[in-house]
Amino acid sequence: MCVNYAPVQKRILREIFGVEPPPGLYPEETWPDYAAPIVRQNASEAAWESVLASFSMVPKATIPPGTRYYPTANARVETIGKLSSFARFWKSCQLALVPATAFYEPNYESGKAVRWKIGLPGGEPFAIAGLWRAWPGGGVSFTMPTVNADQHPLMQRFHKPGDEKRGVVILPREDWDEWLVCRDPEVARTLLRLLPAERLVAEPAPLPPRGTTKGPPPPSD
Repeated sequence: MCVNYAPVQKRILREIFGVEPPPGLYPEETWPDYAAPIVRQNASEAAWESVLASFSMVPKATIPPGTRYYPTANARVETIGKLSSFARFWKSCQLALVPATAFYEPNYESGKAVRWKIGLPGGEPFAIAGLWRAWPGGGVSFTMPTVNADQHPLMQRFHKPGDEKRGVVILPREDWDEWLVCRDPEVARTLLRLLPAERLVAEPAPLPPRGTTKGPPPPSD
């Protein structure tokens, strides 16, 4: 699972993803219900575009009072086509790239949870596979599909002992266009593979002690 990641700066959207950044500010780290840019095909499917979207397929602000909340920042690939929060959008292939420079997972090898940072060598920007939906009034939200990582040499090191290990999908750059133009969910499913461990780097990145920061990090520029 992944509920915390670092979105790219706006200049990276231009330079690497070839899209004009969306209006508005977003923090340097994203958590559920925070805003962050995603890249998708535009309405005419003639080009890519970037929009500011809320991280969680069903943001808390859209949940009626008295309705039970459950997390939707991640979507299990095994059930993404069945659960009501995701199925309609998965079947219509509303696919997105989630531009990032790192994502964070808890490691318990020391006996307690320590946040680790995972990414590509040298801090190279990458794209996480995403699924998006629109809301009345023009809002957009997104989720990150996850796949089983029990046998992955790196990703199996994260999350609580005994829990199933899962990971988000970093799409190789050569798959970006194929992912965005795909209109068959079963074909899209074949692109959801964990990147080999040797292509990733990971290191401890503990959160600052409580009380040393105020609110979310400053907006990305």
